[in-house]
Amino acid sequence: MDRLVAVCSPELTEEGSRGEELRSFAAVLHGLGELCPWVEPIKLGLAVFPVRGPSRLLGGDHAVVAAVAMAMSAVQPAVVVQIGVAPGLFAAQLAARRGVVVAEQDLMEFLAPWPISVLGRPELASVLPRLGLRTLGQFAELHHREVFSRFGADAAVCLQVAQGKVGELSGLRDPSIGRRLRSLTARVSPLPNQPTFLGGMGLADERLHAVARRLQAQLGAESVMVGYDHGGRSPIDQASLVPFGSHPVPTNSTAPWPGKLPSPSPMTVFCDARAVELLGESGLPVVVDGSGLLNAAPVACALNGGSRRVVINWAGPWPLVEQWWETLHHRARLQLLIEPATAVLVAFEENSWWLEAVYD
Repeated sequence: MDRLVAVCSPELTEEGSRGEELRSFAAVLHGLGELCPWVEPIKLGLAVFPVRGPSRLLGGDHAVVAAVAMAMSAVQPAVVVQIGVAPGLFAAQLAARRGVVVAEQDLMEFLAPWPISVLGRPELASVLPRLGLRTLGQFAELHHREVFSRFGADAAVCLQVAQGKVGELSGLRDPSIGRRLRSLTARVSPLPNQPTFLGGMGLADERLHAVARRLQAQLGAESVMVGYDHGGRSPIDQASLVPFGSHPVPTNSTAPWPGKLPSPSPMTVFCDARAVELLGESGLPVVVDGSGLLNAAPVACALNGGSRRVVINWAGPWPLVEQWWETLHHRARLQLLIEPATAVLVAFEENSWWLEAVYD
């Protein structure tokens, strides 16, 4: 059983909506590749490589761990990385959690106190503790034939892992991680010239993908962004830009969103804060009171520090209370038609008005 160096980053185990975790993990793998050419990605946030060669070169297992830590601080200083060494993939990832180096003769002693749940088998984690078997050490004392006859072949493999005879369990690896990593840096070969513009409808998408991949290879992953629709109440919440080739977090854009504005949607949505001054007939600021109503009808408006403009018409406000299960987030939105025939969406939040979007 090979002794492996496991490098794990808990922050990168789940991919977010923009795919930044996958890109950070790719940077981690690149840094590890400078130390050892046999780095193997196991799943998002976890990679391993054999310790034997680097240990001989650097002067021991602890020296390898120190070199990995130094390399990670250089390529990804903001990412927390756990490093461990142990025989087999299963024990190596556990060693990374503790940040320890486990010798081959100490494997059983290291595995013994871990709870049954680390096997990732809910049925065993539910049944074995009721039988008084709460740790891998207690589980390892059972006979292979008894476990096989009662729980099946997979449980028998789990027993061998707990006994230190087998180094890996099924389900530890993500078979798609290699393909997803390759998609970040794939270089598409040029397509042959075609007699028609864009090569016809059959090759149009292929050509666009090829151009996008080449741009990303030259300028970085975020040089080509793709928009995705998803659920939300505000225009800025209903879409996001992710790098081409990334997989956004799936959301239900058709689910009911109480407080969502009706169609049509604004064309220009602002991500940065732009202050709005809204005045009533008396010249005093217009605000939304505790009942969700305006204290006065708006007659003048100044956008982002500009000159005051006459409000031709208005609709709303639409009060909105979000995240009521944590800290209440109160907001109200108002549609304004201002001179010269410009429709805008403004939001009242924290006693101030902010420009949210423009209906171009």
